[in-house]
Amino acid sequence: MRILYHLPLSPFCRKVRLVLGEKRLPFELMMERVWERRPEFLAANPAATVPLLVEENGLAIPNSAVICEYLEEAYPDTPLLGRTLAERVEVRRLVTWFDEKFAAEVTENLLHEKVMKRISGRGNPDGNALRAGYANIRYHLSYIDWLAETRKWLAGPTLSLADFAAAAHLSCLDFINDVDWSKAPAAKDWYARIKSRPCFRSLLNDRVTGIVPPDHYADLDF
Repeated sequence: MRILYHLPLSPFCRKVRLVLGEKRLPFELMMERVWERRPEFLAANPAATVPLLVEENGLAIPNSAVICEYLEEAYPDTPLLGRTLAERVEVRRLVTWFDEKFAAEVTENLLHEKVMKRISGRGNPDGNALRAGYANIRYHLSYIDWLAETRKWLAGPTLSLADFAAAAHLSCLDFINDVDWSKAPAAKDWYARIKSRPCFRSLLNDRVTGIVPPDHYADLDF
């Protein structure tokens, strides 16, 4: 059985879980407290980061971008990078947007400060970071709303890795009730479609000690 080492509220881990689920590839989840720096885990991934996917043959694949590219090449029957060269460029552009720009401007300032610092014992949230995160998420949510309003899926006519990258970040923030969906109705409709997919079910069942998600988090009808 392939194993995915993860943290429940890591958007990068969630992105890989969604891709594995969409491609219908069975896997076992193993939570890894990376701050403990287990020697066995460091031997498999010296960077001490999750996600880490270990295939049945023992191949250890680190980093969500590397894992998703690997899964696309190894299991192409359910393509998630687009059909044409132009579509693949747009998918990759948006994946980079969410995993770099959105992550730095929103996820790091909200999720990291409010959750990851607490569970890893690294101190209290930084007020300036929180204020920046709340300001930035309005801008990003507006952009997602525009994409959802003008396209069938975020990157174009077909469901893609861009949708899963965006949904992974938003699902983590939705878990801590930091997404004001009333400000982005098209984005809300898009997200409702995404979280109704079978691959999303395990994410909606995630629970973290000390955090109670809002009622709508696991509600497929919002």
